[in-house]
Amino acid sequence: MGQMIRQIGPNTTRYYWYPGDKKEWLRALLAVVAGGAVLGLSYLFLRSWLVSTVLGLSAASGVFGFNLGRRDLAAAEALNARTPRREAASAAGRATWRGLAEGAAAAFAALIIVHLPATGVVADWLLPLVPAMVGGLSRQAGLLTVRLSHQSERASEFAGPDAARRDPEERRDAEDEPTRRMGDDPDVTVADATRVA
Repeated sequence: MGQMIRQIGPNTTRYYWYPGDKKEWLRALLAVVAGGAVLGLSYLFLRSWLVSTVLGLSAASGVFGFNLGRRDLAAAEALNARTPRREAASAAGRATWRGLAEGAAAAFAALIIVHLPATGVVADWLLPLVPAMVGGLSRQAGLLTVRLSHQSERASEFAGPDAARRDPEERRDAEDEPTRRMGDDPDVTVADATRVA
């Protein structure tokens, strides 16, 4: 939930609540503006409503899908084995809403392209699929971009029966530990033991 605060008087403050985050609304506005700009520029140069509409809707769905992919992965990474059921159900509801929004945007783009005056197999059957494909590919690009920007956990952290129950702080402490000592001799490290063997 987003919140806007407006100071009306010295002792009076009004709070306005709106769904979502201001940053996400600005990203959605960026998608609409990018699609409109591509539509206008392509019509200016090509003078074809069919091609310019397909390009504009593809640009808008590309930016929209990229943002949704980033949000999906961020929401998935916030969940772990200790997340309460109510928060997990709420995250699943938001993911469902994002999926419905992406599907509705793709269907709306396809309807706009189908109802243009151009006819034929390409105009009626192939071009309406282009914005949906661009949106799906850009969503995957958003997922991949966020995934590549994070450092992944070591595979050994996920091994064992109680790996899911480990606290993330314990994982960080285990990574910061110096090399473990072998046996009773404090001067022999794991690295020395492997060199001897």
